[in-house]
Amino acid sequence: MHKNAFAIHGDIVWSKNPKELQTVEGGYLIVVDGISKGVYPQIPAEYQGITVVDRTGMLVIPGMSDIHVHAPQYGFRGLGMDLELLDWLNTHTFPEESKYANPEYAWRAYQIFSDDLLHSATTRAVVFGTMHVDATMTLMGKLETTGLKTMVGKVNMDRNSPDYLCEKDAATALEDTKKWLDEVEDSHFENTKPILTPRFTPTCSDELMEGLGKLRAERDLPLQSHLSENLSEIDWVKGLCPWSTCYGQTYEHFGQLAGDQPVIMAHCNWCPDNEVEILKENNVFVAHCPQSNAQLSSGIAPIRHYMDLGMNVGIGTDVAGGATLSMFRAMADAVAVSKLRWRLVDQNLAALSTEEAFYLATVGGGKVFGKVGSFDEGYEVDALVLDDSQIKTPLELTLAERLERYVYLAEEGGRIVEKYVAGRRVL
Repeated sequence: MHKNAFAIHGDIVWSKNPKELQTVEGGYLIVVDGISKGVYPQIPAEYQGITVVDRTGMLVIPGMSDIHVHAPQYGFRGLGMDLELLDWLNTHTFPEESKYANPEYAWRAYQIFSDDLLHSATTRAVVFGTMHVDATMTLMGKLETTGLKTMVGKVNMDRNSPDYLCEKDAATALEDTKKWLDEVEDSHFENTKPILTPRFTPTCSDELMEGLGKLRAERDLPLQSHLSENLSEIDWVKGLCPWSTCYGQTYEHFGQLAGDQPVIMAHCNWCPDNEVEILKENNVFVAHCPQSNAQLSSGIAPIRHYMDLGMNVGIGTDVAGGATLSMFRAMADAVAVSKLRWRLVDQNLAALSTEEAFYLATVGGGKVFGKVGSFDEGYEVDALVLDDSQIKTPLELTLAERLERYVYLAEEGGRIVEKYVAGRRVL
């Protein structure tokens, strides 16, 4: 008998590759020590007798990795959607994030965020905090207890920010970041890990960027930021860094892209060829945030181009630029905006399919965390059990069609019955 082994029985769907789904109706997903041993139409002889979680008739799919979301912005999601990026930051984002200097406010707000993230389709997330060390530790502590796997960043910003939300100088910002990293190490978190987080080049001085690059190398840390989201932002960077050949070089120049730990750049809507080459050479993850890009009038990322080049691409909800934590909505939006880009911008780049969007939300973003996002043997098992019985139709649907329908109609009768992270049930 295998210890720490069980099977989930249901209608199982996962990505065979970016363009194809693998489906097993009435199949058995075998999990041993949190790792997939494969999906079978019947339980193999060597696993006979293990516990079976019987979810007959329900969809079983991999969990999803949201690789770009702002926890402190969750409270004002759905507000300010008539503004463009830079006005939106000054009107809503910066005033809200300043409230996290108050420990009580941070505790209440992050409790709401953590609870809602736990009950969403997200099993792993890459999260922005604020510049405040104590609040960021509060966020990490609350996410730790959910059982979700997360990376959380204390934001760095020492210039071009309002007085009420700006670090004193680069030295202070780096000192606080090191203090935060030491506190994280002492806390021995199992589920949530630190990630260096320069907000974006306009709010980080050259001295701070250089210091973060050195810190990344010294402590072997991942890093997240924003890149080429908005045309006004790109022009701003040109003025601030006239020595650079492109926005992406402002990160590369200071050693922030080098190293083995993952780097995630959100948006990448307007990357010129030399910037794309920098991202590709450094294996940077592009966090595609379709809803945010649309609602803040930022642009439409050429995701088809990045995928054709074999680049790392995942999906982010980018709350509160995106109004919801739903990765199903994010997938649907990724398909929709790719159609608009194909029709209105570049007909050489075909629109994304639902299968491709599903791959990005599961395997694509999961790569940030390792072998995550698939049910192939050897992958950590993050899984969602979905009841789609109340999304009613007279049609006889295949498993692929049921998944596609769920992506678009998750809020119309869909229900997450169970949620597993690294083989452990968290919901």
